[in-house]
Amino acid sequence: QVQLVESGGRMVQAGGSLRLSCAASGRPFSSSAMGWFRQAPGKEREFVAVSSNSGSNTNLATSVKGRFTISRENTKNTVYLQMNSLKPEDTAVYYCAARTLGVGYPTTVPYTYSDWGQGTQVTVSS
Repeated sequence: QVQLVESGGRMVQAGGSLRLSCAASGRPFSSSAMGWFRQAPGKEREFVAVSSNSGSNTNLATSVKGRFTISRENTKNTVYLQMNSLKPEDTAVYYCAARTLGVGYPTTVPYTYSDWGQGTQVTVSS
């Protein structure tokens, strides 16, 4: 099992930028594929971005392509989500997640991830 702690969420104006961080502990970080997911009030949790264990393969949701970037530093046991050109519809709780199966080509389906952080709130005002 791995412990995940997200940070970096806050309120920001539309058009602004934020960088979320997720620090992992409890299992060799390089053995996990990592993902960012988000959940807005009244909506289901949705895929935002995923990264393979090495960081060489990434995938972004269509709604955030060109604006968000996922990256990881395995030496620091941390995965990041850089969010630019934020929109009010990006408002949600953002969760970091990890999985140890298929780490080279991570899936975008939330329930396939076994470990989750507590989430960090991102609010984008118009």
